[in-house]
Amino acid sequence: MNLLRRWRWPALILLVIVSATLSIAVGSAAIPPGRALAALAGHGDPVERAILVELRLPRALLGLMVGAMLGLAGAALQGYLRNPLAEPSVLGASNGAALGAVVALYFGLAELHPAVLPLLAVAGALVSLVILFLLAGGGESPLTLILAGIAISTMTLAGISLALNLAPNPFAAMEITSWLLGSLEDRAFSHVLLAAPPIVIGMALLAGQGRALDALTLGEDGAAALGVDLRRTRARLLAGVGIGVGGAVAVSGSIGFVGLIVPHLIRPLTDRSPSAVLWPSALGGAALLSLADLLVRLVPTANELKLGVVTAFLGVPLFLVHLLRARRLW
Repeated sequence: MNLLRRWRWPALILLVIVSATLSIAVGSAAIPPGRALAALAGHGDPVERAILVELRLPRALLGLMVGAMLGLAGAALQGYLRNPLAEPSVLGASNGAALGAVVALYFGLAELHPAVLPLLAVAGALVSLVILFLLAGGGESPLTLILAGIAISTMTLAGISLALNLAPNPFAAMEITSWLLGSLEDRAFSHVLLAAPPIVIGMALLAGQGRALDALTLGEDGAAALGVDLRRTRARLLAGVGIGVGGAVAVSGSIGFVGLIVPHLIRPLTDRSPSAVLWPSALGGAALLSLADLLVRLVPTANELKLGVVTAFLGVPLFLVHLLRARRLW
């Protein structure tokens, strides 16, 4: 374990590179490595170059970006709430972003301009988190925030269900349902350009929170005694998670449990302090989502599996394990 801790950064970076390479190289159309390199260099078969550059490359980039944002957001929320079950979906941020995107799809606003969908997704995530902290009141009890998050998630899911129920035609309902299941299929560089700004902003807002999260392990009073501005920390965390997760959900749909799984996989490789888990979780999330997206392409099915379904199957058992462990302490 000590050896893994010492080499965690090189190992994670190598895992990200390998997963990205496999995401570009592997698919339904087999392209030998030599011809793939020639196509990426601008030579070779134009069809193979189109497959690699216009289909697989943006999909690989989005897998890395979305996974990194979800992993980082999960680690930040778990550190802030001191709760191993916290992640964007649990607190309602992902569902709020999904509701904002569903509104854009339902009313046809997404057709007005490509930026409308991510903007409404970001707005939905931010509004959900603002309501979350308002419901939690002045206190920052982790249990209170988790319970408020359940209420927010239930409310946003009810809004999504209402949109599906009142969809003007079955095709609109199918589009919304397919999007809610989460996928990176048929994504292009336009989606990369849409997702990149909010994800970069979200990650930048979370970047400097390591010291504050470490201090919060001593409790609010202890953190305040160490000079941590709790209100500013909360605001930066809210904005970072809302903007970043909103941008990710806008292009990938609802992909749950990545923010829950990754910090738990990374934590044993660190000293378990929140600051030590943050950025390794970003790399771990990028690799996990890329490999999960690779899996949905390799499983032989009539229709490609949805990415959100695969991550749910991976995340639910881990969620239940920690839930059972926590129950022993009640």
